[in-house]
Amino acid sequence: MKKGLKKIFIISFICFVLIQFYQPAQNTDNGQVSSTYFSIVDSVPLNIQNILQNSCYDCHSNNTNYRWYDYIQPARALVESHIKNAKKDLNFSEWGNYSSRKQQTKLDRIIKQIKQNEMPLKSYTIMHTSAKLSNADKQQLLNWLNAELNKQEKIND
Repeated sequence: MKKGLKKIFIISFICFVLIQFYQPAQNTDNGQVSSTYFSIVDSVPLNIQNILQNSCYDCHSNNTNYRWYDYIQPARALVESHIKNAKKDLNFSEWGNYSSRKQQTKLDRIIKQIKQNEMPLKSYTIMHTSAKLSNADKQQLLNWLNAELNKQEKIND
């Protein structure tokens, strides 16, 4: 029995080491900020920009701030999958490429998800506790986002 467990442990360890060689491409634009970036297109105030940077951009932009544990498989594959899916829904780096209608829809969805405590994801804030939105952060974001949404609605009317 002990030999069997030892063999399983060794094989598992070898597999764990080998899987570390698979590292998907990083979600990074090397700090480049394009003209389509949310904060440039909509002139985002610094306090709002800081909240978004801290709580949203790791998943919803082209520039993720990876932590050391994000490089360990199989967690790395999971992180990259989350980022890929998040960017399909909303990519702040590509904001300027969205139509004004789509921007309006995105703003509305962001507001709803913040109000319903759906974002940032609980699974993300477990490891990134600083990304949790305080009530004050939520209120600042909601006030600004609602004002932006009202501007968008006036433009589209």
